[in-house]
Amino acid sequence: MKYRPRSTIITAMFSRVSITVACCATLLFCMLALFPRQAAATPEFALQSGQACSHCHVSPGGGRELTAAGSKFLPALQHSGGHTTPVTKTLLRIIMGYFHLLASIVWFGTILYVHVLLKPAYASKGLPKGELRLGWLSMIVVLLTGTYLTFWKVPSWDLFFSTRYGALLGIKILLFLVMFSSAIIVTIYIGPRLRKRGGPAALNIAGGITPEQLPHFDGKDGRPAYIAYQGRIYDVTGSRLWKNGSHMMKHAAGHDLTSLLSTAPHGEDKVKAMTVVSKRLSTGEQPHRPFHVRLFYFFAYMNLTLVFVITFVIALWRWW
Repeated sequence: MKYRPRSTIITAMFSRVSITVACCATLLFCMLALFPRQAAATPEFALQSGQACSHCHVSPGGGRELTAAGSKFLPALQHSGGHTTPVTKTLLRIIMGYFHLLASIVWFGTILYVHVLLKPAYASKGLPKGELRLGWLSMIVVLLTGTYLTFWKVPSWDLFFSTRYGALLGIKILLFLVMFSSAIIVTIYIGPRLRKRGGPAALNIAGGITPEQLPHFDGKDGRPAYIAYQGRIYDVTGSRLWKNGSHMMKHAAGHDLTSLLSTAPHGEDKVKAMTVVSKRLSTGEQPHRPFHVRLFYFFAYMNLTLVFVITFVIALWRWW
């Protein structure tokens, strides 16, 4: 049976789930597009009437309690069909909202996927190009669509300070900008340094390699292939039996093979003939990490925290 690394299997499963979610979202969008409805309380009505939202509503942002002028005007508004928005603008906002939500799901889902299943060390060996492109694409889509939707929902800067809706939206935007800025730093400053040195585990291998760092040396994409055996780290990069970090399609580099040698057709002499490059540290031990590596892990866990914070803010924003 051909060996398939766990990360490959998980990635395939994640891709299928993403495709399913995208199909469901597309179906929902088509249903909404086929049955558009009139919107309630739109900024366009204020522009059409020449009055600010506060003319008819107690809140400067509109909605809910009416002023005396709003109560007087309400019967005529109900008779005319309420606040109306052109169908083309309604569809445009649905499209923008759809892509904004979809890109957010991809972006936040990728962060959760890396932290929960792969752990941040997966990316600390150098940011994978495919995931880097996907992350930037989703962030740019969130930025562009979010900007459009914000200008629609908040026609005046005063709403950020005079309404709860605007304040929560402002917090959401601020947290997004923090995550966006950290992505720029990781891409421009941290990423090239991680790739240049083969990841944080390669920076001080003489001091030892932890079980979390060992998978970085998988023999793929130009990285060295290391295996652990009885507390020592062996370099199998140059062995023809470990091409691309795979041995006989059964074992992969970047793992401790101490317990598996008993099932091999050869003895430990084949392993010990390889060059020893370091020692295997226990889980509690940690070698020294340079500044850019510590900064990488700080941003990784900061973004994970902000995912939960932004999700909570959205919950308050929509349902409080």
